[in-house]
Amino acid sequence: MNKTETFSSFNYGVLAVPNYTKEFSDIPWTQHPTFEGVELKHIVTAQDTDGQFSYHLVRIAANKSILNHIHEKQLETHEVIGGSGTCINAGQTIPYQPGTLSIMPAGIEHEVVAGDDGLYLFAKFFPALS
Repeated sequence: MNKTETFSSFNYGVLAVPNYTKEFSDIPWTQHPTFEGVELKHIVTAQDTDGQFSYHLVRIAANKSILNHIHEKQLETHEVIGGSGTCINAGQTIPYQPGTLSIMPAGIEHEVVAGDDGLYLFAKFFPALS
């Protein structure tokens, strides 16, 4: 499976739990409220989990960034599912390519920069990003 197919399998995936399914294709992409060239698809929201966790697909356009920031209360994970780029996590540069998993504990500075082919992440927050 190539990079495009891997991302597509998530973009058109399904959330399946007992007695409930949610088609990812039914969830709209929304512009990130702060970072240009960054779009989000909110798969599982704080409302769905009483604030316990949230899951989001993240699409970062070629050579765009989620600039340095901190989540004071949330542990954040990134699973790279397509494209390439880098993450600066607690001052260390981590190459991002499909199959990379990165963890940012609460209170840790981090930023993400997409490469020439853009970057596609599955981001998870504990507790939920509100």
